[in-house]
Amino acid sequence: MTISIETARKIIAAALAKGRAAGMKPLSVVVVDAGGHTIAFEREDGASPGRYAIAHGKAHGCIMLGLPGSAIQARADSQAYFVQAMNGLFDGDFVPVKGGVLVRDGAGTVIGAVGITGDTSDNDALAASAGIEAAGLVAES
Repeated sequence: MTISIETARKIIAAALAKGRAAGMKPLSVVVVDAGGHTIAFEREDGASPGRYAIAHGKAHGCIMLGLPGSAIQARADSQAYFVQAMNGLFDGDFVPVKGGVLVRDGAGTVIGAVGITGDTSDNDALAASAGIEAAGLVAES
């Protein structure tokens, strides 16, 4: 299974709706496939232009390591040298904080990831999970 453009758009719409309903700051959302390639991206009005790189770095890190953003952040807290090495390996496209969420299908296979930035990392992850679940998929944050 792969994430279609239609599904990616559903994820983004639901994530942004969750952010607005919760009073979050303007969000930027990227959906990537299992190879880390962008399927879709949207930046809300008022979000700074650098947010694509941050959102993509969150999602890309999840895909490259097969871990959710919470686990990557825990690893960063305990082993800063590891995160520094990953940033070098991935040409800086690695943001080790919450807000990167793995997307799994019903069988548990990783089929992509969502990266969100704009509010607190915890809120970013909450919005990402809401978007993924609204699309009928499984979120691992």
